[in-house]
Amino acid sequence: MNKAKNKKYTEGKILNSLTQLALPIILANILHTAYQLIDTFWLGRLGANAVAAVSLSFPILFLVLSLGAGLTLAGTVIVSHHKGAEDQRQVNFSSSQTVLVIFFISILLALLGYFSAPPLMKLVGASSEILADSVSYFQVSSLGFVFLFMFFVFQSLMRGIGNVVLPMYIILATVFLNLILDPLFIFGYGPIPAFGVAGAAIASIITQGLSAATGIFILWRGKKGIKINWSDMSFNLAWTKKLFVMGIPASLEQSSRAAGMTVMVMLVTSFGSDVVAAYGIGARILSLVIVPALGLAIATTTLVGQNIGASKIKRAEKISDLSSKIAFLGLTAVGMLLFLFAEDLTAFFVPNDPKVIKDGALFIKVMAPSFGLLGVQQVLNGTFNGVGFTQASMLISIFSLWIIRFPLAFVLSNKTSLEFEGIWWAFPISNLIAATVAFIYYKMGYWKVRTIRNRHQSPVG
Repeated sequence: MNKAKNKKYTEGKILNSLTQLALPIILANILHTAYQLIDTFWLGRLGANAVAAVSLSFPILFLVLSLGAGLTLAGTVIVSHHKGAEDQRQVNFSSSQTVLVIFFISILLALLGYFSAPPLMKLVGASSEILADSVSYFQVSSLGFVFLFMFFVFQSLMRGIGNVVLPMYIILATVFLNLILDPLFIFGYGPIPAFGVAGAAIASIITQGLSAATGIFILWRGKKGIKINWSDMSFNLAWTKKLFVMGIPASLEQSSRAAGMTVMVMLVTSFGSDVVAAYGIGARILSLVIVPALGLAIATTTLVGQNIGASKIKRAEKISDLSSKIAFLGLTAVGMLLFLFAEDLTAFFVPNDPKVIKDGALFIKVMAPSFGLLGVQQVLNGTFNGVGFTQASMLISIFSLWIIRFPLAFVLSNKTSLEFEGIWWAFPISNLIAATVAFIYYKMGYWKVRTIRNRHQSPVG
């Protein structure tokens, strides 16, 4: 077994461990974004209707994928606990069970997505011009759920043992491959016919299939810290229940975030296209800031998980403290830079619209000082996830978006003289309140008491 790639994260310098885990995860997240941008670039060459047809599918696809992402996060946590406890037998067993359960769930979701595509696309408002394209894109994408979820499993299990570089290399290879296959299947070449909008989904399925096959092959060989086996793949009801108990709150957290942003867009649209454009620019900036915050949060989940498995609760707390400080200081610094260059950034997206530049820059300036608080909330959610207390992360996220941000945005924009600027102010206020609640709850130490109690009752897995 390669020692460098499967080093122990239950000892040594915490800062080094955080850096070694967080940077490849952040890069992998950036590559995922590049993957989507490549699709949009080539589809844009077909016209606005092609982009609209695919855009309609994204919210529903994201909701489906959030279910898979939540369950695979549970796999990360369970495997990280066993890795920390140096129980390789349980690492392999838990990994095999995760692959089995997610495989059958992905088949079920693929069939459901394929056959429900026409009514779903009509439900989200697909007009007659784009209905056929949106349905074909969604159906082909649904067939790819099996491959996509299998790669999610591989990536999550590797993160659980601390091997984050290997999945990043595979994602990098798929981005380059997608760059070639997208135009090939969208526009056709030689014997390959032009599939149009569905061609982007076909290209994605091919790259997802290759990455999933590579990941499962690596797990099967067992040379990178995890070995899955047929003998461990008989259905285990107790284990599956544990995966769902831990994974469903994580899925709900992610899907509630997607639904929250969708509802916010509906509120913004009531103020006209200029405000929608300004909001769109601010939302793009926010999505870029979220990338390092989530990378640090996932690294924290792995490190905390392994140290909880090794019964090193004090070290797990030190990891969380350091990660929170890095998130707060680092993202506050990023926020200050964005504050200073807000007009230039907005003008880059819409160079010839003074009103959108003014409104978009104001949105960035209002949000930017609170980016450090957003980072703290994400990292503490990562801590709770690492312990296996995914319900806490879910409740904090739902509280932030649905109890604070959206109602506040509605009241400030509709019931005060702020108008649409009230929507802007809902972001920093909700970031402040959510980070404060998460920090107070973290300092109360219930997660430590819960961990000690669980370890006395039974091991994870």
